[in-house]
Amino acid sequence: MHSSDKRQFYTNKRVFVTGACGTIGKELIRQLLEEHQVAELIGVDNNESELFFLEHRFSDFPNARFFLADVRDVDKMTRKMRHMQIVFHTAAFKHVILCERSPYEAVQTNIIGMQNVIRAATDNKADRVIFTSSDKAVNPTNVMGTSKLMGERLVTAANSNNRGGRTLYVSTRFGNVLGSRGSVIPIFREQIKRGGPVTLTNTQMTRFIMSIKEAVRLVIDSAVLARGGEVFITKMPIMKVSDLALVMISHLAESFGHCPDSIDIQVIGVKPGEKMYEELMCSEETRRALELPDYFAVLPAFKSLYANIVYDYPEVVSQTVNTPYHSGNDRCLTKAELADFLIQNDLLHEDPRLCSHPAERIWPRGL
Repeated sequence: MHSSDKRQFYTNKRVFVTGACGTIGKELIRQLLEEHQVAELIGVDNNESELFFLEHRFSDFPNARFFLADVRDVDKMTRKMRHMQIVFHTAAFKHVILCERSPYEAVQTNIIGMQNVIRAATDNKADRVIFTSSDKAVNPTNVMGTSKLMGERLVTAANSNNRGGRTLYVSTRFGNVLGSRGSVIPIFREQIKRGGPVTLTNTQMTRFIMSIKEAVRLVIDSAVLARGGEVFITKMPIMKVSDLALVMISHLAESFGHCPDSIDIQVIGVKPGEKMYEELMCSEETRRALELPDYFAVLPAFKSLYANIVYDYPEVVSQTVNTPYHSGNDRCLTKAELADFLIQNDLLHEDPRLCSHPAERIWPRGL
């Protein structure tokens, strides 16, 4: 998608971002303020301290305002979303084990919170709502993934049941964002800094990867492409997690005063609910998917009840998709390619804007 098209789309728009203090939320706000001429940006989050720092970081932008708010509070969402045109919903509980231990809390934020955002956007006649989903929504094996799948279903249903309304609802789904909070990279870095061992769950595990900047760029693109009710699935490179560990040891060990050969790799086993490979599109979805240059667009299984939506994207690579999109189906990056990816995206070295990470990886014994 041409950058001029995106700039024109966002110029003088009023944009609302939930989860403003999260990794995706912060980068989304940065790109919208620094690279697009938005008229107004409102960011909300329930993290008081991080919101305080975020407001200082963007203090040079008089069109940006930040508020303490929780997506569980539908009245607050409705008030703060007044006159907003584009809504990016990134707020969520995302840690698998914590959601497994407290499923009611995951439901309150990830499902009911999504419904609250939909209701607020509908009441305020917003133009578009973009929900950032996860690979874990595909064939979910845990509470977090199930809650994300329900979020997608609510978005599609909101679009289908939109009777005479102007709001378009769309989801965008992607895999691991390397360098984000919760990413394995900061943990590996801390383990290498301490001289090892570097802990792997399984040597054959594969994952989709992308940088924070690229993930957010594609979220911004999907709002422009949206016709209503789709799930946009970002095309991503694939890595073996064991290769990531080896590349990071090779590039970082000496800078921390260690010989790369002295750092051991320890296999600790797969955690409960964890998959050996990541899925971004299941076999059922392939039957209603189109391939675009940077995405797959999964069209709604149930079409809009009140509108005849034409899914006429500017560029279509293929009208059919035959293979489920998961990280076990395609070629993994070589170690050299993975090293280039990490270096080009400045992912090897610590980001001072992120909080410190522990070196330990523990699997809770019980829920």
